[in-house]
Amino acid sequence: MKKSLCVTVSALLCAAAVFAGGAKDAGVAKPSYPTKPVTMIIPYGAGGTTDVNGRKFAVQLQKHLGQSITIVNQGGASGSKGCKSALDAAPDGYTILFTAESLGTQRVMGISEMSYADFAPIMAVTNDPKVIVVGKDSKYNSMKDLLDDMKANPGKVKMSYTGPGGSGHVQGLILKNLGYDMAMTAYAGGSDCILAVLSKQVDFTNSNYSTIVGYLKSGDLKLLGISAVDRLPGHPDVPTIAEVDPAAKPFLKNPFTPLNLLVSKDVPVEIQQVLREAALKAVEEPEWKQFIEENCGDKLYEMYPTIDSIKQFYNEWESLVSWMLYDAGATKYSPEQFNIPRPATK
Repeated sequence: MKKSLCVTVSALLCAAAVFAGGAKDAGVAKPSYPTKPVTMIIPYGAGGTTDVNGRKFAVQLQKHLGQSITIVNQGGASGSKGCKSALDAAPDGYTILFTAESLGTQRVMGISEMSYADFAPIMAVTNDPKVIVVGKDSKYNSMKDLLDDMKANPGKVKMSYTGPGGSGHVQGLILKNLGYDMAMTAYAGGSDCILAVLSKQVDFTNSNYSTIVGYLKSGDLKLLGISAVDRLPGHPDVPTIAEVDPAAKPFLKNPFTPLNLLVSKDVPVEIQQVLREAALKAVEEPEWKQFIEENCGDKLYEMYPTIDSIKQFYNEWESLVSWMLYDAGATKYSPEQFNIPRPATK
C-alpha cells in the first residue's frame, strides 16, 4: 500500500510538472497569427499617394507575415469611410489600415468622430512630399510666375485638391493666409486632381510626389515648386515655396502627408507585435528602400522609431493642423471641444 501511494504521488508530481511547463510555454509562445490572408484597407481611391505607397508597402510586408495581403480601396468622405470599416472589423489583426493624415482632422471638420486615438499604431511609414505641378503647356514656368499671378488675379487661378481637411486643403489654406487667393475645387482623389490639370479643368494642383513621377518623366506635367522648407534630393534645381516667399517657412516644416499602418486599438497586443516586427523587416527590403529613394519619401519609421514617439507625433500633428484649419475658418468645430491643445507659439 505504501508503494502504491508513492507511485501515485510521483505520477501526480510528474503531471503537475508537465502542466506547469506547458503553461509556461503557452505564456511566452507567439500567437499563431496569421493563418490566413490579411486585408489592407486603403481609405482612398486607386492611383493616389496612399494607394501607391500602400501597395508598395504591402508587397514587402506580406513577405514577413507569411500570408498574402489583399488591398481594398474604400474611398469617400475624406478617408473616413475606409477608416470606419477598419475600426468596425473583427479585432483579430486580419484587417489592417494604411491611411494618410485625415484621421487627425476628421473630428474638427465634422466628418466623423474618429481620431488616431481609436487606433493602435503599427508604424509611421513615410511622408510623401507635396509638390506644385502644372500642365506641360501651362503659361507658368516657375513658382514665382504662379504666385505672382495669384496675387495679381485673386480668385481666378484654379487649384484642384483632395477634399476638406486633407493635406491639399491645408496647403491651399496656407497659401491663402499668405495672400495668394485661388479658386479651390475638391476632387475624390489625388489621381483625379492630376487629371483635372491634364484636362485643363484647373491650372495647378499640389500633388504628392509619388503620384506625379511618371508624368514628369513623360513631360505631361511641369514641376514648379516644393511645398516644404528643404529641396528634394532628386530635384535640386526646383525651389521650395519657402524660398520664393520666406513668410511660408514657419508653415512648411510639418510633414503634411504622413502615411501610417494602423489597426483597431482592440486588436490584441501580441498580434500588434507580430505586425510591428514584420513592418520593421519590410522597410529594410531593398525594393522598398529603392522606392523611397526614387520618390523622395521621408522615412518616418526612422524619425519616429518607437510606439510612444509615433503617438507623440500624432498628437503634435493633430494639434498643429487642427488649429491651423480652425484659425482659417475651415472647421466645423473648435479643436478645444475635443481637448486638442493649441500648439505652442515658436
